[in-house]
Amino acid sequence: MRAPHTDGARVTVRLLFVEDGAFHHEEIQVPAEAVARNERLIDLLQEEPEFLRRTYVDLERLCAAHLVEDQE
Repeated sequence: MRAPHTDGARVTVRLLFVEDGAFHHEEIQVPAEAVARNERLIDLLQEEPEFLRRTYVDLERLCAAHLVEDQE
């Protein structure tokens, strides 16, 4: 995973879920420094204390997680 800049910025992560055979996605904002500290996004979603205090992710329904690249 490419580490984003860590100047206090936040990055967007797109989460893809499946429920009852239907797929849907959610986009969340996470600190760029938290992404840089973790080798994989799943590690951030499962283990990062700052993230876990603020966000719940249903890992049983999670299919994929991707950084959203800047579209400027």
